[in-house]
Amino acid sequence: MFESRLILILRRNKSFNPILSSSPSHANQIGSCSSWVLKEASLRNPSRFFSSSSIAKLIRPSINGTSAARNSIIHGFRSFHHHHKGFYKPSFRNLSTTAAAACKDNEGLKLLVTAGPHAQKMVGIWLFASAAWVFSMVVLGGVTRLTQSGLSMTDWKFTGGLPPLSDEDWLIEFEKYKRSPEFNRVNKAISIEDFKFIYWMEYAHRMWGRALGIMFALPFSYFLRKGYITLRLGVRLSGLFALGAGQGLIGWWMVKSGLEEPASEFAQPRVSPYRLAAHLTSAFVIYCGLFWTALSVVMPEPPAESVTWVRGAAKVKRLALPVSIVVGVTAISGAFVAGNDAGHAFNTFPKMGDSWIPDDIFSMKPLMRNFFENTSTVQLDHRILATATLASIGGLWLATRKLDIHPAVRSLIGSTLGMAALQVTLGISTLLSYVPVSLGTAHQAGALTLLTLMILLNHTVRRPSISLLKSLPVGKPA
Repeated sequence: MFESRLILILRRNKSFNPILSSSPSHANQIGSCSSWVLKEASLRNPSRFFSSSSIAKLIRPSINGTSAARNSIIHGFRSFHHHHKGFYKPSFRNLSTTAAAACKDNEGLKLLVTAGPHAQKMVGIWLFASAAWVFSMVVLGGVTRLTQSGLSMTDWKFTGGLPPLSDEDWLIEFEKYKRSPEFNRVNKAISIEDFKFIYWMEYAHRMWGRALGIMFALPFSYFLRKGYITLRLGVRLSGLFALGAGQGLIGWWMVKSGLEEPASEFAQPRVSPYRLAAHLTSAFVIYCGLFWTALSVVMPEPPAESVTWVRGAAKVKRLALPVSIVVGVTAISGAFVAGNDAGHAFNTFPKMGDSWIPDDIFSMKPLMRNFFENTSTVQLDHRILATATLASIGGLWLATRKLDIHPAVRSLIGSTLGMAALQVTLGISTLLSYVPVSLGTAHQAGALTLLTLMILLNHTVRRPSISLLKSLPVGKPA
């Protein structure tokens, strides 16, 4: 009875007329969610959505002659308002977007997880943990490369196998390593104890990846069996799992290039920079896919409390997407710096040696090889891209200063600019210090952190669903 009265009252309210009159489904939606909306709104911030006078006006037509009931309801809101004087009191049109979005049958909103908030939370935690695991894999891979441990294992097994457990096993592995180009050209004086260190680094990196596969597959199977995961989410996660499985093969394909004899007798054995870039790019794609999907699970709607903020977010999105591409390209160019050992070519800044541009940047034929194989050109390219990244993020911050956008979006843009400045500082410090393991690892982690912030920004400014847009007030929330 009260719900039917409430619907009648809401129909008379101008701010709700467009919603109730747009389609029959909206009327049903309001009817099924009306009690929940009032309860949610009053629990979150009662005085924000209701004042004593507005409640009196709303309930007076519906409970004529029932003064006791009317007085008790009004007294309840007045009592709550007395203890929360700091709350502001806009009208019904400022109902929270959380309340509007939580109603079932949201038009245009496709949830990735079924079975309610608990299932949504569990799947979200699992996906965020998987993304964090991939992040640690990238960092561990950087440490493995910087400690020159990547070529210590000269064979590959699908399951990984057990590490050497006895002195005899270690001698067998050491003899395999002695037949590699790296030992014969670089590490002839290495002791078996030093070999154990680089072997353990590479072994840990490989097994950490295999453990990730198990950690991902078991919960995935469980959630599928429970029916939490929709078809759309299942297809996306299956693709990411397949890419993760292929990442192990890409890694071995990369390592194998370093176990071959270099073309020149004066060249040091190293993995192909193209294969290293492919390995790092694949890791970045897996991480970005997991992180974006996790955000979509726990935050199916972007933070939007007014149409004005939605319009501002759309303007930010048009700028954030190209900036994200610059950030990604800069990160991948770092793989060519590592693959060509270009970080040691010039350890000065801002000049490269005594000049701004080295003389040998176009020494290779054909010309395109200079951009991917010439150590001087590769480092110069990375410096230019890093500067462009900082400038583009700074431009994004300046361009959005006067936009009317959600405070969370503004804060995120500021954090991204701070991270970009820190990343450039780390890069310069790493260069001037001749690429120590600690700074080099921090610089690689910083690249992925900056990319993470750009993903979060793009996800936050995406367009809301149609049902949420129809429920938003036009003006800026008070």
